[in-house]
Amino acid sequence: MADSRDFRRIAMSLQGTSEAPHFDRTAFKATRIYATLAADGLTANVKFLPEEQAFKCMMAPQAFAPVANAWGRQGWTTILLAAIDVSELRGALEAAWRHATRKKTAKKNQCTN
Repeated sequence: MADSRDFRRIAMSLQGTSEAPHFDRTAFKATRIYATLAADGLTANVKFLPEEQAFKCMMAPQAFAPVANAWGRQGWTTILLAAIDVSELRGALEAAWRHATRKKTAKKNQCTN
């Protein structure tokens, strides 16, 4: 079973991560926000790709659920921390961190004649 201490420890171990208040949550950011922790420490939100979100929610619906708004349709996923183990939490945070730190591909310049 994971908890908020595990979440914070793992998130802060990921290169370039900083922690800051974000509305009623704590945000974890590396280039972009990739995860937030609820004030009560019971749940966290992470940013998956939509297909990762669908897979996680299908395989472990007791632990993962899309955020119930437009953010959820973009891949933001709520994790019930007590429903997963620390290694699963590490995998989720690392995936979200990779997406946040991936450099955006520059659009190719188009020549006009």
